[in-house]
Amino acid sequence: MNGAVELKVVKIHKPEDVNMILGQSHFIKTVEDISEAVTGAVPNAKFGLAFCESSGDCLIRLDGNDADLIALARDNARVIGAGHSFILFLRDCFPINVLNAIKQVQEVCTIYCATANAAEVIIAESVQGRGIMGVIDGEKPRGVEGPGGVAWRTGLLRKFGYKRA
Repeated sequence: MNGAVELKVVKIHKPEDVNMILGQSHFIKTVEDISEAVTGAVPNAKFGLAFCESSGDCLIRLDGNDADLIALARDNARVIGAGHSFILFLRDCFPINVLNAIKQVQEVCTIYCATANAAEVIIAESVQGRGIMGVIDGEKPRGVEGPGGVAWRTGLLRKFGYKRA
């Protein structure tokens, strides 16, 4: 079966109140550097991080400051199983608060998604291993925003403090 690829869809399991960031990196240093980026950007954020090492011992490396979120990251990383992927779960923090800090981590190559939505990861598996092909983030659109939707959206952004009145 050399050259064959099997596509799989893996569901991310997480509580509704937890946000996640899924990405790809290239070095074991990722675990410590992403942890430092999160705590530097939002010191009171609760988080759990898992990184799938893709050479050497090929271990899932873990870090974080919340045992439940670390276990959640570990369990989802096991199911994804793609080399050099990382998954970060956040509580008491939104991805927007840490995303730029994580993008600035020198070994981070790609961010696939940052979301609180239900998400699925599309995995390609070959004889060599697994890779992330993409992410299904949430649901498909049900319509087009009207004036009421604009008012709700702009009000929400101001409520969260992302825009001024």
